[in-house]
Amino acid sequence: MSGDSMPGDSKVIVTNQSGLHEKLDEVVNKHLSNQFQKPFQQHTKQAFTEIDAIVQQFEGEIILDACCGVGQSTRILAQQNPDALVIGVDKSAHRLNRNVEQIKLEDDVVTAENYHLIRADLNDFYRLVLAAKWPVTRHYVLYPNPWPKSKHLQRRWHGSGVFPQMIKIGQQIILRSNWLIYLQEFLQAAEIAGLTGEIESFVSAEPLTPFEAKYQASGQQCWQLVLITN
Repeated sequence: MSGDSMPGDSKVIVTNQSGLHEKLDEVVNKHLSNQFQKPFQQHTKQAFTEIDAIVQQFEGEIILDACCGVGQSTRILAQQNPDALVIGVDKSAHRLNRNVEQIKLEDDVVTAENYHLIRADLNDFYRLVLAAKWPVTRHYVLYPNPWPKSKHLQRRWHGSGVFPQMIKIGQQIILRSNWLIYLQEFLQAAEIAGLTGEIESFVSAEPLTPFEAKYQASGQQCWQLVLITN
């Protein structure tokens, strides 16, 4: 993200969009009509195979924390839901290793109590989860990279080729962002695909991520979109 610093050391989103992207519907409909066929990366397939064996043996609630960054949100969700199995996924081993409470990432998987941290490419991981029919109840996407330049629409999750698979995972999908347009675009894309949802402003008593804590400390408004998938 780029922009002017605010108290709390977080930055304001700077974008050349004044509203929803003019090509949003066209891009979403294209992806809904075409099968995403990007080749799978081997490291993601290996990490998925390991965690899938654990998921298939678990009989309780499965919570997926996508784009989990340093894994703080994964650990908090695990603490808040002690009977659930919480799976945090991020593509960066560096981020996952920064803040895992003395637990080091080995072979792309961290295991600790009722949560697991996975290094994987979500473009691949989402498709593998869907094919394996994971019984995910809640699917979190907290403060994804907004890619605020108009030319980068297809780098946003709702403009990506894997969007049709992504929105089939979880009974609820919960997104948070400090850029309202991102959530408005995601909601419109989801509605094109037949889902319903609602966006609300919120203040979190216990921030789930370091970004959420920074945004709230600097006085930025945070927003939450909750989608019902079935």
